[in-house]
Amino acid sequence: MSLPYPVPNATVPYWRTELHKLDSHRSTMWLPQKQDIVIIGAGFAGTALAHYLLKDNPSKPSITILEAREACSGATGRNGGQLRPDLFVGCAARMQEHGLETANEVARFEVANAQAIVSLVEEEKIACDLRAVTTADMFVDADEAAKVKRLWDAMSKLDCPSLKDVTYHGPDEAGRVTGIRGAKVAFSYPSYTLWPYKLVMHLLAGVVEQGGVNLQTHTPVHTVSEAADSEGYWVLSTARGTMRAKRVIFATNAYLSSLLPEYDDAVYANRSTVCRIVPPAFLPEVPLRSAGLALKSPDTMDSYYGLRPDSSFIVGGAKSAFWYQNREEWYRNFDDSTQIKGTVSYFKDWAARTFEGWEETPGQLDRVWTGIMGYTADDAPHIGHVPSKPGLYVCAGFNGHGMPNVLLCAKGLAEMVKNGSAFSETGLPASYETSAERLQKSSASTDVSNTGRVRVDVYLKY
Repeated sequence: MSLPYPVPNATVPYWRTELHKLDSHRSTMWLPQKQDIVIIGAGFAGTALAHYLLKDNPSKPSITILEAREACSGATGRNGGQLRPDLFVGCAARMQEHGLETANEVARFEVANAQAIVSLVEEEKIACDLRAVTTADMFVDADEAAKVKRLWDAMSKLDCPSLKDVTYHGPDEAGRVTGIRGAKVAFSYPSYTLWPYKLVMHLLAGVVEQGGVNLQTHTPVHTVSEAADSEGYWVLSTARGTMRAKRVIFATNAYLSSLLPEYDDAVYANRSTVCRIVPPAFLPEVPLRSAGLALKSPDTMDSYYGLRPDSSFIVGGAKSAFWYQNREEWYRNFDDSTQIKGTVSYFKDWAARTFEGWEETPGQLDRVWTGIMGYTADDAPHIGHVPSKPGLYVCAGFNGHGMPNVLLCAKGLAEMVKNGSAFSETGLPASYETSAERLQKSSASTDVSNTGRVRVDVYLKY
């Protein structure tokens, strides 16, 4: 199996149709020879790390960001454009796997992330189409709906603070509230939609143009030395030469194991797909501006959508078209230059299949793209010191759920790097800390992570 590296000629997502002037920027003609810190990856994680490393830091370190392709051309620039804390179904999944305390801790953290992004957008006046919306998880299969209702009843009796923001809609009102044909039950809660590329590029412009960070796009890193040299520098070999850094932060998500092979079983690539659909103006208005749709058990979340200010839909998932039919199409697949078989036809009539009153008008399929997500063996990101390699740090493995996680993960890791803070002092969920023990457990595990997070028949065993 080849190592996971970003491929050339990636499909073009809607978010990258209005490119920022720093998209293919190189701050200097040549790579700096020595730096205090090198960040590998110019996506949300890498950019947020640079932002917090410089924020309120009187002794500005020298920082270079190395990016294999264009800035924000990976998972963040290819996602569904949603900032959606997982308040019910995801919480239930973690409760089953890791216990109630961990489930509550992660739910609170995701809500705090969403609030932090809203505050950051307001403070920085970032033009990224951030909109508060109501989202919902909905179920269209009667058996699945009955199971998830029992799950809701059981969790309502437990100490689950996140449920206070979730509203249950039964069979009599689910269809009316959601506009989804055949909806049996739905669970609605607050969420946001946004233009993720514009958020990241605003932050990147701040650290490059005002903060003095050296950005080097189209500079893939091939190797990082196994140990620091006699002066305490780690040596990075890139397509444009070598450079040395006292500290190296891997914000590479799905591509982590190409540079840190010890993470091969812990963080791995999963390919997914998203599209943009433009509906005719005369169709009925959709009640919800965001939603996730689950099909028959044991299927995972089949599709999700977010409604744009221009009334177009960003739709992702299409899992029933490929997930079980061809594992090679997605599992450890890092080719975002091609489409996933069967997904274009799935999206063409998605709107007509999904919404009440849209039966005869599917809408225009504007574009379809693929993206590579970093999934983990235990469904938690890896944040912190790389085991046994002092000076190396990791911020990766967001399981297709980075928007309500990345910002505060980057803030916490930045505190570790610049202030020497312990992980326990960062406010990050304990389950997110990377460690030798987690890597060993990942190597011993043969199960593929349940990336859908909606198998309620499994959760009810709790």
